[in-house]
Order: sequence, then structure tokens, then C-alpha cells
Amino acid sequence: MSSEKIIVNSWNEWDPLKHVIVGKADGTCIPAPEPALDGKVPEDSDMRGQFGPRTKDAVDKANQLLDHFSDILIKRGIKVDRPDPINFNQKTSTPDWETETMFGCMPPRDVLLTVGNEILEATMSYRCRWFEYLCYRPLLKKYYNSDPNMRHESAPKPRLTDDDYRKDYLSDKIGIQKRLEWTDKKFFVTTEEEPLFDAADILRFGKDLVVQHGFTTNVKGIDWIKRHY
Repeated sequence: MSSEKIIVNSWNEWDPLKHVIVGKADGTCIPAPEPALDGKVPEDSDMRGQFGPRTKDAVDKANQLLDHFSDILIKRGIKVDRPDPINFNQKTSTPDWETETMFGCMPPRDVLLTVGNEILEATMSYRCRWFEYLCYRPLLKKYYNSDPNMRHESAPKPRLTDDDYRKDYLSDKIGIQKRLEWTDKKFFVTTEEEPLFDAADILRFGKDLVVQHGFTTNVKGIDWIKRHY
């Protein structure tokens, strides 16, 4: 057990920051096409039709920004932890699906939600991000070992079968205008087959949480969060 004393306790987005996780861009990939992801990629984006490792130049520039941000925080006396990237450029699968690549570990706030002394791993709704939590497990283990009051929780892992997504949502016949109308009506690419949510869709106001229903969080996900807390 580390001799370093770590206390996990955070209730909102505005208290003075003492300890934070800043992501890394190492090995980041453009994910292969999949139902949940495609709905968020603009039709004129260079990412369409491509997948695999991002260019070294793009990764280096992203890491330069993340490292600089970390340095600023450290100079202000804030403790900064970084995740352990895994090999994102590999096929992953479950009994229900297979995807050609993963994503990365640049945005920890998508994966982890801290409410009080609990850090919760979100379900995620992208197949390419199903294993992203592994990048943060070494840190969570360290926090758990250091703080006897820390709770490490994980929301139920979704199966992310085809039933989780609307089959015709991305049809070229639908067009942008129709999709905008659907968005206005809260009709997104994900169905209500099982709870889905990203931690980044949640704002913390003490014990009150504001959760956004959108492309990465469904109503069942919101209900699960409400029941959990």
C-alpha cells in the first residue's frame, strides 16, 4: 500500500481543485464505423470512412496540450494523475459484437464520475469504448488502497447489441433536417434496451445531479443513476 495519503471526495464542479486525472492521447484511434458513433460524426468530416491510429502529428499536438495543461495545474499545487493507455489499435469483441479498433483515454470525464467518496465507471454507449475503463483501473486501485472510505463502483456493463440502436437512424435517405427534428424531440440513435450513459453527461450540484439525455445517455441510463444515488 502506498504511503501517500489520498482522499476521494468531490461533490461539484466549482470547489477548489486539489487532485485530478488528466488524460493522454497516446495511441488514440479513429474508431471503426459502429451504430452509436456514426450518429455523432458530421457528414463532411474527414473521419468518415476511415479508422485506425491517428497520425503521429495529431497525437503529439494533443499530448503537448494535455501535458501543458497538467503542468499548469501542478504549478498551482494541484496533484495530477494520468491514465495508463492500452493498445487501442486492436480488434475487440464480446459474444455480441466485434469492432476493429478502440478509441483512446484522452477524456477521463467521459468514463469516471466522482460523487462524494465514490468513483463510478459509466456504462458508455460506444462499442469501441467498452474496455476504456482499463486505463483507469491502476489509479482506482491506488485510491481504493489509500482511502478506506473510497467506494469504487461500476455501472452494469451493457451488451451493446444491435437492439441498443435505431437501425435506420443513419440512413442517407433521412438527411440532416430530419435528424435535427428527431434531436428536438429527444429521439436519438440509442434505444431504451438497457441503461446507457457517459459520465460527462452528468453535472454535479452536491447531492443533486443534472443528467443530459442525448446521443450517449438514454432515459434508462438516467433512471439507473437516479436509483443508484
